[in-house]
Amino acid sequence: MVHEIGSVLTGRRVEAVTATGRLTVTLSGGVVVTVENDFRLRTTADVEHFYPGLTLPPSGALAALVGAHVDGASVTRSGGLELALDRGRTLSVPPDTAGPGSPGAWRVSGPQGPLFTAEPGGYLAV
Repeated sequence: MVHEIGSVLTGRRVEAVTATGRLTVTLSGGVVVTVENDFRLRTTADVEHFYPGLTLPPSGALAALVGAHVDGASVTRSGGLELALDRGRTLSVPPDTAGPGSPGAWRVSGPQGPLFTAEPGGYLAV
């Protein structure tokens, strides 16, 4: 059975946020969102841009995501990820348009393996 990304992620709690060449957001239930691309964290008052390749430890608004809950998740028509979190925060990952050989912009996996993967060129594999 194929599930919508929102039904899989909504309600989960952010357990950890790490950045080691990529962003890893560990959610409750063993679900992990991995971001290989640059991304934005929007709040009602600000937008912060992040580049995982810098390998800086999460700080500020990004570190403050620990303990947040996912209010909703969706994939844009072009293959980007929109992860809505409580308190008006949104993690936004644009699609990867680099093409073949690119790792893809983002992926979601669970204890049994991959659940959703953004393919190069903006495609989504479920």
